[in-house]
Amino acid sequence: KPYKRQVSLIEAVDWAAAMAEVGRDLPWEQRRANLLVEGLDLPQVAGTRLRIGTDVVLEVTVETDPCERMNALADGLRDALTPDWRGGVCTMVIAPGEIAVGDEIRIEE
Repeated sequence: KPYKRQVSLIEAVDWAAAMAEVGRDLPWEQRRANLLVEGLDLPQVAGTRLRIGTDVVLEVTVETDPCERMNALADGLRDALTPDWRGGVCTMVIAPGEIAVGDEIRIEE
């Protein structure tokens, strides 16, 4: 069975909300997510597929649980990332390929 946590994604608005909640302005890469998503509300349902660009398809597997390391970055960050899947989603790769900054990401119907 493929690994369920191959690629993690976080929404830019969720990271910004968590930063506002803890009163910090850290770069999103500190979250250690693989991709930052803008303009799409990431689905919170396992099995939902996302297409990035023309070739890549990812399948949502689980919520990305914020770890204790987040509190080392900023007091209260772990709790700030907990509600409403704010910490992002983990996915597995269904169709590999190349992606680039600015590629469209959409939910597969």
